[in-house]
Amino acid sequence: MKKLSHSQIVTRQKANMKEPRLSFCVVLNNIRSLFNVGSIFRTADGAGIEKIWLCGITGYPPAADIAKTALGAQERVPWEYTASALDVIRKLKKKGYQIVALEQTTKSIPHHEFRPRNKVCLVIGHEITGVHDDVVDLCDAAIEIEMMGVKNSLNVAVAFGIAAYHIRHCLLKI
Repeated sequence: MKKLSHSQIVTRQKANMKEPRLSFCVVLNNIRSLFNVGSIFRTADGAGIEKIWLCGITGYPPAADIAKTALGAQERVPWEYTASALDVIRKLKKKGYQIVALEQTTKSIPHHEFRPRNKVCLVIGHEITGVHDDVVDLCDAAIEIEMMGVKNSLNVAVAFGIAAYHIRHCLLKI
């Protein structure tokens, strides 16, 4: 085994950029940290997500703190700011998207047990208060990342990455 050179990685990545994006979008609702927003953009680009909806108090490009962690992904991943996450979710439901909250609920299942249908929207909520109840009410499912330590959750951008790559893996098998 040998580590790839930077030029080999860039060449491989240019080929990957020609692949179509997945039927997989994300709604960021009331994410307060611009660094988290930027990190989510970067992960969304890598996972092939088709669009990011930025809602509520969630910041949006151009913003220096988003750019710092997104490293250019904010220029590549399509995004749109809409004040109301509820409006976005209703619109996506009409288009046949399965709406999934990344949230601990009475009916949430471990993320690795979730099997998406062909079009998915993952909803991510506020770093402390999570996905708002009225948004959860519109969701078709809820998934959570099981925790074994003393903390009951992960950083929102880290949790998004875990869930996004699981969903990506499942969608590629459909």
